[in-house]
Amino acid sequence: MVEMVSKPYARAFEAYATRYPDEILCLSADLTSSCEINTFRDRHPDQFLSLGMAEQNMMSFAGGLGLAGFRPFVHTFGVFMYRRPYDQLIASIAYPRRKVRLMGFLPGVTTPGGMTHQSIEDIAVMRSIPNMTILETGDATEVESLCEAADSIDGPVWCRVLRGSVPRLFDTPIRVGEMRLLNEGNDVLVVTSGICTEEALRTRSILARIGLSIRHLHLHTIKPFDPEPLLDHISSVAHGVVTLENHVTEGGIGSLVAETMADAGIGKRLKRLGLRDTYAHGGSRPYLMRYYGLDALALIGGIEDLLSQNLNITEDDLAAARVDEVHSLVKAEAL
Repeated sequence: MVEMVSKPYARAFEAYATRYPDEILCLSADLTSSCEINTFRDRHPDQFLSLGMAEQNMMSFAGGLGLAGFRPFVHTFGVFMYRRPYDQLIASIAYPRRKVRLMGFLPGVTTPGGMTHQSIEDIAVMRSIPNMTILETGDATEVESLCEAADSIDGPVWCRVLRGSVPRLFDTPIRVGEMRLLNEGNDVLVVTSGICTEEALRTRSILARIGLSIRHLHLHTIKPFDPEPLLDHISSVAHGVVTLENHVTEGGIGSLVAETMADAGIGKRLKRLGLRDTYAHGGSRPYLMRYYGLDALALIGGIEDLLSQNLNITEDDLAAARVDEVHSLVKAEAL
């Protein structure tokens, strides 16, 4: 049974930030409770700043704080942190390499808020920005270790943060620059990140039962990325690679793997699964993952395409899906 952890970010951020009361500041853009920093605001007001619904100003302000020697942790929904203030993000934070930690909540389809709230192309954007580090959390342990991992970077860091009730899948923290080998196998390499890793784990027992040997990698560090370990894993499988991500297929981990293979001249097959040139509509996370092909059954389909064979696996054959509680609709902030 998977342990579910309630609001791991709230506790982890408070525990970490209070170790550096004169250096770390908590910035919010009118989404304080939705980013799980309302208790921090109440208990540590001297480390908290509300910048209001003014993200462009917040980016410039955070850059100024970085220049003054502070390490600001900026909190809002991810989509509001790069679409609206892109120029300020570049000029005030990325270009001068300020130590600003950008904590982006609601990555991909983890929100029912639809296109306006879903950051589905943020990895592609951030990978193209010089000096930017990218971290993505996939479970409660990674959320709990995210602040320390991000704060170890000498420069800006983009973080995809999970909130609410989060499963504990791993027992070791994020180690920046590394990847997790979750299963060894020699038929197909599966590469996942974020919430898609939990979906891939649902396929493990049935694939083993039918005799398919899967090697499974989980990426929490997307940039910087060392291609050599990935190349070693690709060389260890016979048939090729399937990637699954909570992001558009262009510019994310599917593109990262494709670029790595192309640069090394590897001719094995690659199947990229994710949002395919589309925005997502509103709906529950399980519904959206099924509709847009981001779940365990979609991964089975991707492996079938890679192998050019029907594995005859149905939803009933897979490990049970975890059903998220629906967020309160009492206020819009609950999105």
